Amino acid sequence: MSARTKARKRALDMLFQADVREEPLLSIVNAEAKRAAGEPDRAASWLYAREIVDGVADHRDEIDELIMSYAQGWTLDRMPNVDRALLRLAAWEILFNAEVPAAVAIDEAVELAKEYSTEDSSRFVNGVLGRIADHAAA
Repeated sequence: MSARTKARKRALDMLFQADVREEPLLSIVNAEAKRAAGEPDRAASWLYAREIVDGVADHRDEIDELIMSYAQGWTLDRMPNVDRALLRLAAWEILFNAEVPAAVAIDEAVELAKEYSTEDSSRFVNGVLGRIADHAAA
């Protein structure tokens, strides 16, 4: 598994925790930073995970607006927590990280949805992110 794939899992975990626990994202990030400092094998994935989470926090309103625009018939509150976190993570990569091709961001998010969310989530995540990628390319 690549360092970026591990980083996406870590970022997903932090975004999910903050959402479910209704805690400030910064508190979750600080706790994870302490854990990463004590575990050198986690260092490779920590930097990119932090970049993702910081990016989502910095652009959350814009990201959420696009998700709501393209998640036809779904509000953010109605989405499973994992799907909401995945959409935010991948939308940030598509919109704000030129190093990651949109197709890679979408594929990674779909795989994480298959692993961590509902049976229908991978199709839902794929559809919403595909529309966001089209928007970004326009």
